[in-house]
Amino acid sequence: MEQILRERIRIGVSACNFGAKVRWNRKGWDRIAPLEREKDNFIWTPICPEVNSGFGVSRPPIRLVGGNGNEVWTGGATIKNRTGADVTEQLKQGLLVSREILRQAAVEAFVFMEGSPTCGVYRTTLKNRRLGKPPGAFGSLLLQEDYFLIPAEDLDSPVKWWDWRRRLHAFAWLKRQELTSKKQLYDIWHLLKFMCQEVSRKEADEIGRRLAAMPRKFSPQFADEWRRDVLALLRRPSTFKRIYSIMLKHYAHYRKHLRPNAKDFKPPASTVAKRVFVQELHEMEKRAVLEGFEFGGAPVMYRSH
Repeated sequence: MEQILRERIRIGVSACNFGAKVRWNRKGWDRIAPLEREKDNFIWTPICPEVNSGFGVSRPPIRLVGGNGNEVWTGGATIKNRTGADVTEQLKQGLLVSREILRQAAVEAFVFMEGSPTCGVYRTTLKNRRLGKPPGAFGSLLLQEDYFLIPAEDLDSPVKWWDWRRRLHAFAWLKRQELTSKKQLYDIWHLLKFMCQEVSRKEADEIGRRLAAMPRKFSPQFADEWRRDVLALLRRPSTFKRIYSIMLKHYAHYRKHLRPNAKDFKPPASTVAKRVFVQELHEMEKRAVLEGFEFGGAPVMYRSH
């Protein structure tokens, strides 16, 4: 079973994080540029749902009134701008257009602007101590589509981006697998279980027990439901402490099986700067490929050829 992605993953992104100054106050960030050459391993689709709604730049900021983004779609909440105008229906039309763009672009992941009443998923206020009324109106649609969701500000952190990137690779790889046998499921779980255990050992163990107790005859329905649960765990981030701990375990196992010509390879160290720590993790990934070694910390990688 090949563990290499040959086709680039398509990622949607809130345009204000792609260098477009389309926020209500004519501001924006380019959080993709610092990824340097790695950004070319993906196909990006930037969108601004508020601009697609015809609001323009600059514009009065908007807020959720009476509920959250889910309730906007059921009629239980509205969206008003700073002047008090109700812009709910106009925004909803733009959000549906934005969703259709993502569908046409066949995106599998979305980098969202947390804190936005439109694109926010877990927070709809820019004040970190207040959740607001999550999800935002577009965030609600993103959750319904089961995209792999990445907070835009996490691209600023080398460790967080490394974590999201390895999980995204595994997520996209698993989604693309045609499940046809029990052995295939066992092989997939052997490959991905370490990443799932990082997030929740309890939930990962339950997924493993369900796999061990699956029907004797291969069931496509069971396989699809089991995959859904694995994908849900892969969509959740790890922590630096967990990453460091499990990387040391992988490194010890790796060095035990390495040939002598790799003695110069250094272990990931928590005492170094996080950017250097990530560089060491990248080196481990590359060495694993060259040596034909299974690297449980990042078991699926993208290679164009």
